[in-house]
Order: sequence, then C-alpha cells, then structure tokens
Amino acid sequence: MHIPFKHPSRKPALRRAGGFTLIELLIVMVILGLLASLVGPRLFGQLDASKVKAARTQIEMLGAAMDTYRLDMSRYPSTEQGIAALSEKPADAAEAARWRGPYLKKKVDKDPWGNSYVYRAPGEKSDYELSSLGADGKEGGSGDDADIRSWE
Repeated sequence: MHIPFKHPSRKPALRRAGGFTLIELLIVMVILGLLASLVGPRLFGQLDASKVKAARTQIEMLGAAMDTYRLDMSRYPSTEQGIAALSEKPADAAEAARWRGPYLKKKVDKDPWGNSYVYRAPGEKSDYELSSLGADGKEGGSGDDADIRSWE
C-alpha cells in the first residue's frame, strides 16, 4: 500500500464558495444606478412625447367619428351632447331613428393625461372644436403643456 507524501510547507487549497462578495455586489449596484440615472430621463421624455402623439391621434379619430355622425344626423353633436353623443343613442325618437352608432369602438372622453376633452359646436374656428388642454390641464402653455386642437 502506497501512502502519498505530503510536503509540510504546502497548505491545502481553500475552495471558494460559489457566491459573490459584498464588494462585487456593491460595484454592480453602483453600475446599475449610473445606467438608470443616464437612461431614465430619456425614457420619461419619450413617455411625454408619446402622450402628445396619442392625444393628436385621438382627436383625429374623434373627428372622423364626428364626420360620420354628421352624415347620419345632418349635424354635429351639440356642445351639451358633447362627444358622448358618439357612443350613446339619443333620447329623442326622431333622432334615434337616424342614429347608426355607436361611432366609436371604445368610449373616449379623457385625454392621455386623464383630463376631459373640450368640445364646442358650433366652434369659432370651424363647425366644431375639439381640444385637449395638454399635460397641465390649463388653456395655453408650451411643450407638453401646449393645447392640442382639432382645427390646427
């Protein structure tokens, strides 16, 4: 039987556990934090721009539905009826007979910021005026706060 000789100055190699050290984890977290601070603002900027585009698209879609309503009813909905007239059958029997709605697949009454669309008929600039007051929900403004109007 052969017994292997162990050299007295050699120490057995320590096996490293399969996990990460605290320093390694901290370095990774710092790198992720830096990346988030660089990329985050750009993503939020894109989010605001996409809400403006969505509001423009919804106003165009509502305008097309208004035109279809006008073909059936011979007029645009009144200011009192608002854009709800595109989804709800009129109470008046004569108008209800001509109404061929709903003119929208889904009811749309809020803009992407959660504010109600502003509708007037007749409008000052056209037969009807449909607008979103933008991110701030107030008339006027610039950038994301600018009003989005059907007649512009």
